[in-house]
Amino acid sequence: MRTVQLTAIIEREGDGYVALCPDVDVASQGASIEEARTNLVEAVELFFETASESEIKTRVHTEVLVTRLEVAVG
Repeated sequence: MRTVQLTAIIEREGDGYVALCPDVDVASQGASIEEARTNLVEAVELFFETASESEIKTRVHTEVLVTRLEVAVG
C-alpha cells in the first residue's frame, strides 16, 4: 500500500468544522479540527477503496492551488 499527500481545507461552520479535500472533491465534518481532519482522511480512504478507476481518474485533480484573495466589499 502506498500513500499520497492531498490538500485539506478545514473551516469553522456553526459549532463544528467542515473539511474538504479539493484534490478529489470529498468533504466531511467534525466537532473539532482534529475530528474533522480524521473524518476527512477516513472519507478519502473510503473513496479510493470503493471508486472505480474511471471515477478516480475523473475526480483526481493533479494541480490544486489554495490562495487568499483581496476583494473590495461595500
